[in-house]
Amino acid sequence: MSSASAPSPGGPPPPGRRQRLRARWADRHALPRFGLWLLSRGVIVLGVCGALYVLDGFLIGWANAYDVMVGITSPAAVRPQWCAWPLSLAGWAAIPAVIGSAAGYVITEQIHAHHAREMDDVLAELRRLAAPPPSSGSGA
Repeated sequence: MSSASAPSPGGPPPPGRRQRLRARWADRHALPRFGLWLLSRGVIVLGVCGALYVLDGFLIGWANAYDVMVGITSPAAVRPQWCAWPLSLAGWAAIPAVIGSAAGYVITEQIHAHHAREMDDVLAELRRLAAPPPSSGSGA
């Protein structure tokens, strides 16, 4: 007789960490459009903006990097300028675009939530609510 253990009848082994992460990444398509964009492309945009801010923070100082990014200080007024111009463009174009798209998405979702029903359905429900209740059949 051999001492090898027989396979358990409980089915396949539970998925490993890599398989669970892969399944979660595949499930990202179930997110709303803005959530999917934020996970797929927005992370890249925000990561580049963050990397530019950190680079400029070390090269021109944190206060100057913030002032250049929000447009208080011109990138031409700091040294070195080669790193301040991309940060200024990111602060002027990319960050407002992400914020604007988030606001637009929220507003669009609210509008769609209020237009989810057809006009005929709404009118039929209003007529049903406005109609007098049926009488109970015993008269006298």
